[in-house]
Amino acid sequence: MTSGPGQPKDSLADWLRIRPEISWPSWRGARPVSGAPAPDGFRNFFRATRGGRDSEGTARALTALDRAFVDAEQGQPLTFALMAKWQRIVLGHDIVGFRAVPAFAKGGRERYGLAPDTRERFERCLSESAQPDLPVPSRAARTYLDILFFHPFEDGNARAAMLALAFVLAREGVLLDQVHPLQTTRCADDAEGAADLAELLGILISAAERRLSHGRQA
Repeated sequence: MTSGPGQPKDSLADWLRIRPEISWPSWRGARPVSGAPAPDGFRNFFRATRGGRDSEGTARALTALDRAFVDAEQGQPLTFALMAKWQRIVLGHDIVGFRAVPAFAKGGRERYGLAPDTRERFERCLSESAQPDLPVPSRAARTYLDILFFHPFEDGNARAAMLALAFVLAREGVLLDQVHPLQTTRCADDAEGAADLAELLGILISAAERRLSHGRQA
């Protein structure tokens, strides 16, 4: 997955290089609040970021989010096939496959290479979303970044990453009522930034659970 003359460096290669070296933060979060109403953090995120300019696309994203929550409740493993099912809803396409060529983003400044084993490596990374010895904020952050930097689909990868993030959290019974603080540019070679994302997720999870708990006690 090397870059040719005049091409931007391969961000996927950068991510795969730093991914095993990231110092993921520890976390001791409260258990999810049993019986509490589910916060609409992800739903509000899609409405706010897409609703005004693409009402049909927003409706499809919300339908895919509902599907992801059902799959999480059923304890489904995270696989490319499961993500492709959501992505067919998001894009309104009958067939969605793994990209067949190198991908570009950020105005062509970021390139994601493609090798014969790219999809296989992606599947292995997705399977680690259930890694039992890593705290859920770190697993969710890593999965989110995996999708951004593998860039598996021809279109809609940012939405796919957010859906997978929602899925990984929901599968653990974790709820968010605020998602917008997560929306910032991520760099594939930034190990500290990856750890900071996990730290931020832990803060948002703990804050949401405190607010839910106080709401039930009021």
